Amino acid sequence: MVSSDVWSEQAAAVYDFDAATMFAPEVVGPAVNFLARLAGNGRALEFAIGTGRIALPLMQRGVPVTGVELSQPMVARLREKVTEDEIYVEIGDMATTHVAGEFTLVYLLWNSIANLCTQAEQVDCFANAAKHLVPGGRFVIELFVPPLRRLPPGQTAVPFEVSAAHTGFDTFNIADQESYSHHYTQRDDGSVSYSVGHFRYIWPAECDLMAQLAGLQLESRFEDFHERPFTSESEQHVSVWRKPPL
Repeated sequence: MVSSDVWSEQAAAVYDFDAATMFAPEVVGPAVNFLARLAGNGRALEFAIGTGRIALPLMQRGVPVTGVELSQPMVARLREKVTEDEIYVEIGDMATTHVAGEFTLVYLLWNSIANLCTQAEQVDCFANAAKHLVPGGRFVIELFVPPLRRLPPGQTAVPFEVSAAHTGFDTFNIADQESYSHHYTQRDDGSVSYSVGHFRYIWPAECDLMAQLAGLQLESRFEDFHERPFTSESEQHVSVWRKPPL
């Protein structure tokens, strides 16, 4: 078993509701357009497919999609929306799980590679993506840029949302490149739930080195799926690495 947290049945049951903003058309649409263009006439493989936030609309665009997912409860939620014949999912971790066939596109979105909490597993994830790609195929990651510049001396926490419904902040262990995302969410009955996720953050340059070790070459990097330029002020990046053609 890898170091990644595993979504429980309770967490999977409320995932689509809690992550509703990430299911919004203005979020999903640009990502699907971007990925469909890269997939072309080939097949796509999604690591950490979850409940199908991206896979379903991508499939509806005519791209055959296969998935890898560590959490059986998340896949059970996906099965409420689509059959196994429509989107096949292999239960397993994205660092080592092999899926039959070859793909023009492998993608891993919304910071999910950071769920692998060791550098070795993240390196293996890049290698696993490369093994599934046809020559000329692409690996896409959407990932946050560690917000360490926002940490004053002696401070270990950075808030990322403060509202009546949700308060979230990240805490950082700089020495080990570890972070924890803390979420306090107010429910309809007035109660407040708490959850925490464990991550290993990665710098863009470190991603490029992992890609190089896997035999992949950086093709492009943007701030987001609208393809805005990536700059020193960008808080996230969408990076595309290509497997060299034969």
